[in-house]
Amino acid sequence: MSLKTRTLQPAMIETLRKRLINRKSPARLHLIGVAGSGMSGLALMLMEMGHRVSGCDRVTSTETERLQSLGLAFSCPHSADAVADAEIVIYSSAIREDNPALAAARQLNIPCMRRAECLAAILNGKKGVVVSGTHGKTTTSALCAHLMREGRMRPCHYVGAEIPVLGTNAHWNEDSEYLVAEGDESDGTLVNYIPEHSIVLNVEPEHLDHYKDLDEIKTVFNQLCTQTRGKIIYCKAHPGATDVCAKYPNAVSYGWSDADYTAADVVERRGRTLFTVFKGEKELGRVELGIPGRHNVLNALAAIALVTELGVDFPSVTRGLASFAGAKRRFETKYLSPSIRIVDDYGHHPTEIAATLQTARSLQPERLVVYFQPHRYTRTQMLAEDFGKVLQAADLVFVADVYPASELPIEGISGQTIIDAMHRHGRVETSYLPDLNTAHHAIGNALKPGDLFLTLGAGNVHECGMRIARDLALLEDLERTAGESLNGTLYEPMSRHTTMGVGGCAQFWLEPSTFAAMQTAVNYCRDRNIPVHVVGRGSNIIVRDGGLRGAVIHPSGGEFGTLEVRDNFITAGAGVRLKKMVSAALRSGLGGLEWMDGIPGNVGGSLRMNAGAMGRDMIRNLVSVTCLDEDGEIRSHPSGDLNAQYRSIPDLAHNFVLQAVFEGSPCAREEIEEKLEDARAKRRLSQPSGASAGCIFKNPEEIPAGKLIDELGLKNACVGDACVSSVHANFIINRGHARARDITILIDMIRKEAMENRGIDLKSEAQVIGDREPQF
Repeated sequence: MSLKTRTLQPAMIETLRKRLINRKSPARLHLIGVAGSGMSGLALMLMEMGHRVSGCDRVTSTETERLQSLGLAFSCPHSADAVADAEIVIYSSAIREDNPALAAARQLNIPCMRRAECLAAILNGKKGVVVSGTHGKTTTSALCAHLMREGRMRPCHYVGAEIPVLGTNAHWNEDSEYLVAEGDESDGTLVNYIPEHSIVLNVEPEHLDHYKDLDEIKTVFNQLCTQTRGKIIYCKAHPGATDVCAKYPNAVSYGWSDADYTAADVVERRGRTLFTVFKGEKELGRVELGIPGRHNVLNALAAIALVTELGVDFPSVTRGLASFAGAKRRFETKYLSPSIRIVDDYGHHPTEIAATLQTARSLQPERLVVYFQPHRYTRTQMLAEDFGKVLQAADLVFVADVYPASELPIEGISGQTIIDAMHRHGRVETSYLPDLNTAHHAIGNALKPGDLFLTLGAGNVHECGMRIARDLALLEDLERTAGESLNGTLYEPMSRHTTMGVGGCAQFWLEPSTFAAMQTAVNYCRDRNIPVHVVGRGSNIIVRDGGLRGAVIHPSGGEFGTLEVRDNFITAGAGVRLKKMVSAALRSGLGGLEWMDGIPGNVGGSLRMNAGAMGRDMIRNLVSVTCLDEDGEIRSHPSGDLNAQYRSIPDLAHNFVLQAVFEGSPCAREEIEEKLEDARAKRRLSQPSGASAGCIFKNPEEIPAGKLIDELGLKNACVGDACVSSVHANFIINRGHARARDITILIDMIRKEAMENRGIDLKSEAQVIGDREPQF
């Protein structure tokens, strides 16, 4: 049998696999039905593998435009000409035999295969993880990929829908060991996979247009299990999955009870789900899943079982689960509120643009802000001076790179060409933002009340305005809900709010001034499945370059800045700096808090991580803490009720600190000042002064982390501008232009050296949060 036959056998799948891994000779592939979520993901993977890929469909879409920008040769509608030079044709299961492109390929004897057969050829070359079942595959496969990412496994993935936290529905990484993929059982192609691990969510009567009965469906799942080299993870709560999988010696079960992995104490709250995870009789911990539904608890258990069996630590699992959510284009108002108007216009010629800007000015905005995308290289080259003149009618202009349409690039011509022309014709403030995928971050953060924001161009520049409109609508609704005690900003750079000075932006930056406003903001976000982070001074966190999806709440003023001393007790809001609290204690003659003076954080964050120094920690001075609890209510908790650990108070992971009461002891002012000066002198000698996140690693039992790193010879080791301090090796310093990626690479390098040379697994004290790449 050859590749030209209509049903591929295992030998042919293997032949295709070998063809696809031949990077020296890229294959010429054509995908029929490429606009669909499954086919578009396959197209993306094949392009990332280095093959020459084309595709056709009956409609264009945002997805096909995105694929074209990455190199896909796209044609619409379906036609016989599209497959003329194809080596292999891949088609969606939705494509009929009379489709003109498929019919032409058959007539030309071009090998044709279904989507799943091609995916199997790709997956069989990796340690594949196939997520199968008659429902729940997309959520579970996405959870698996995300949790593996959190566990630093960097898998490839193929998911049947766009998942925000993953960025794209598919991704290929040549160096990755694993590929997580949905396995479609609808047409029997599930038998083509030879995975390392399989997940079977459920087996039910389905697709009976293809199968004779449930027994025939089970036969397909049984073959998948037989071909699985590693673990077969199955849902014991589902009889069909149990019937198929339980008999295999490499099976691992999950469910509500009597299984290898179970969930208990499930609580659904404001669009999120909390539950406790057990492995056998051992409690692994309590988690918060960022999506609602008991069925998703089971899906999450499948992913938890997989990554736990693969060695991912439970804190990574916890983090991953919590973070898991007129005429068209003719001066079209995309968003309108009392403060901002967003308009999109197709204008791409200087005369059109001049008229559009005049119309915009007639609305009398405080400022006219424009994001212009030049259309075609030839037009940009010929009319640059005219563009430079007419754009002077705006107050602030951002320029994207050229939308090429069908043209090849012209050397020296880009969006910067327009910027240069504008500089020759006036003094309007301009900025070059070539990356359309992230341009809205800079623009959205720059917008002010009273602005009119206009996207201009015949390409896909409108997507920027749509992103800002979507997020601005939510932010303004939240501000209305919370009232005047809450101020919000879009896309605030986190580098401004961390002591390390790195990080992408926060999707929604919120500054409440009252406890009630924070309560409203948190509950609003949880009701809508929006991730919530609370950041104080940012002294013990490293925000990744992709920033933070969802809301970042910064409680720093108003009630959060309260600082009162009565008798031996100090009441401090979550936003009060520890240094300021120590000064208040000094003025009142209270000692015992001097050790806090050198900790750069605020009360809230320092309590959450149980910050410490000089042999002391926060819990020792704490009397009580007032929190916004995970159920959305405000309560006070005595310190004795908190489960304090070394550099952690787990009870405060989901309960946000609003205010705390600390106890000092009467002491002579001179004695307190002497202790403070001694501590400060010691810090000056032992701690660096540059931008840092404090101690990066917890001290292992065997040896202090700083001494270990020093003995490993890693003082002054650098990745970019991120360097291990020469003063104290447990500090990483940002020498000016470090990125979060530089810092995390350096952290991983140190951990690897410690493990390989000393057998010590260094645990992070500084918390790394956020996404590696922007997800919003």
